[in-house]
Amino acid sequence: MSLIAHAKKEFEIAGWPGDDEMQKMMCDCLLELLETFSKQGHSGFSAPYCLEHFDKLARFQTISPLTGEDDEWVDVGDGMFQNKRDSTVFKENGEAYWLDGKIFRDKDGCTYTNSDSRVPVTFPWVRPESEIVDVDE
Repeated sequence: MSLIAHAKKEFEIAGWPGDDEMQKMMCDCLLELLETFSKQGHSGFSAPYCLEHFDKLARFQTISPLTGEDDEWVDVGDGMFQNKRDSTVFKENGEAYWLDGKIFRDKDGCTYTNSDSRVPVTFPWVRPESEIVDVDE
């Protein structure tokens, strides 16, 4: 079974697109991406490599460590700088931090971030998984 046939069968099982015009648009977009991916002729080695890097790049994430060098920063005012390569990394008073280092999860499973989510960044830096912090309140 081809990748396109597999996708179409999965859409059918999921009931997509149904009468939803936006879902139809998404199915068409997915089929277009899968068509390109299929034409590239990836092997069992190159396919996961390509997908991993595509996923990061499509999410505006980096594929190599941040350096912390001056050319990676943009002045956003009041002595605060934002990293050009990873918009969730900031520098204030010479100290760099990551906004999403800690994700708080309440008893209902809802997640949120706040100023306590910040964690220090030391360069070179690669984005790790966020720490999930369960809260009882």
